[in-house]
Amino acid sequence: MAAKVNKEKCASCGACVDTCPCNAIELQDDGAFVTEDSCVECGACVDTCPCGAISIG
Repeated sequence: MAAKVNKEKCASCGACVDTCPCNAIELQDDGAFVTEDSCVECGACVDTCPCGAISIG
């Protein structure tokens, strides 16, 4: 399963975008968005998110 973003916790800081090795995350008006087909479930974004807004599973 691809990474999921909790939009209520996301601060739109962009840390996950900068960290994602697959460029599977982009910032939108309501926060980070993960393109599921591009996500390889590496967990880099989960470890980087200062808000704890991203999970895998």
